[in-house]
Amino acid sequence: MDDMVLALTLSAVSPAIGGVLIRGEKGTAKSTIVRALTTLLPPVTVLPGCRFSCDPAAPDPTCPDGPHPGGTSGGTQPGVSSGGTQPGGTAVTRPARLVELPVGATEDRVLGALHLERALRDGVTAYEPGLLASAHRGLLYVDEVNLLHDHLVDVLLDAAAMGRATVEREGVSIAHAARFVLVGTMNPEEGELRPQLLDRFGLTVEVAASRDPSVRAEVTRRRLGYEADPEGFADRYAPADAERAERIATARRLLPSVRLDDDVLHRIATLCASFEVDGMRADLVTARTAMAHAAWSGRSRVTATDIRAAARLALPHRRRRDPFDPPGIEQERLDQALADAGLDQPDGPPPGTDPPPQGPGPDDPDPGGPGGSPTPDDIEREMPSAPETAPASETSPAAQTGAGAGGSNGLRMPGDPGGSDAADEPRQGRESAPTAGRALAADQPYRARLLVVPGIGAG
Repeated sequence: MDDMVLALTLSAVSPAIGGVLIRGEKGTAKSTIVRALTTLLPPVTVLPGCRFSCDPAAPDPTCPDGPHPGGTSGGTQPGVSSGGTQPGGTAVTRPARLVELPVGATEDRVLGALHLERALRDGVTAYEPGLLASAHRGLLYVDEVNLLHDHLVDVLLDAAAMGRATVEREGVSIAHAARFVLVGTMNPEEGELRPQLLDRFGLTVEVAASRDPSVRAEVTRRRLGYEADPEGFADRYAPADAERAERIATARRLLPSVRLDDDVLHRIATLCASFEVDGMRADLVTARTAMAHAAWSGRSRVTATDIRAAARLALPHRRRRDPFDPPGIEQERLDQALADAGLDQPDGPPPGTDPPPQGPGPDDPDPGGPGGSPTPDDIEREMPSAPETAPASETSPAAQTGAGAGGSNGLRMPGDPGGSDAADEPRQGRESAPTAGRALAADQPYRARLLVVPGIGAG
């Protein structure tokens, strides 16, 4: 889950990244971790009475609930009532909102529409804000985004990219600010998103349940502990939550001062070009993510480490692929692209994965024993020496595969009582005999060897 935590954190630091798409199998706590992000977002200062959460320090000059103190006149069209109260008084601080968009939502509920009650009662054209207005300066969460209607997905992604929502319907012409962190979750088993929609999400991550029994037991233990005492469970992790929330707020303050040098920007462009991505969105998202990662790490300058972390999150779903290939990226290809861009320090194994198996150490148990896989050296030790003479008939394929009862072809398996002990003893003067990695002579018995590739398997 480390990549998912990092992607959500960087989106909280810099909402301009464009949100996160979380892909994973069912039952991996995708919704749980997204809802938990809301408590880590910094509080929001708003003008009282403004339904669009305008910032008192920089009120939106086109806010339908304007004019605001210190700003220009509001953007309500002539003859269109905003339907809200005029904000005034001192600013108030409230927690950041989490707005959930259900799969069955309608377009007028998302964008807002005509206020029917006021239209029927008072005969005026009034605007009723939608979910995009409620999510301004907060978090908009779409569960099962791959099941959402395409036209609603277009509305969401356009608003997330432009930072504004425009409503043109039923005599209502309204535009208001809509800057939020867009997070979508999906199960690939239920269908994929279109490539052009995938490209509109800033970052994407893949999640899967751990196969480690100890990790699974700890997850179950914490879930049962939460159900038994929700408040006590939250109090137990409150200090860690407060520390991460403060770090996010610090990174937000540092983000405007993060520098993106020309050579670093050139490396990002080289990296994106090597993947043959369409358009320039990949370059922009990678640059913004690298700057957010630098701020999150407490640096005021983007480094190669920030670019590698950004590329791992921003490029997998933007690479060219066949229609039925799932979004993703091979680690080897990413390492090669990073090396081509001058970032020749490949990342280690992805967080949460075991390192590739290494050879046994001097104190390790024999891997060829029960429950283990034999190594090439084990097979080599089991290969008997070739006989002094071998008739031509015994070198035929049938003879080489063990034809003849009792090993009459000159080959004897370890522990075979029917062979000669002299066949297992090394012959003198066999310095030129074939060894591992060299071809066997045509007149010598042959036995297949086991090939073991670390990290791949055996066969």
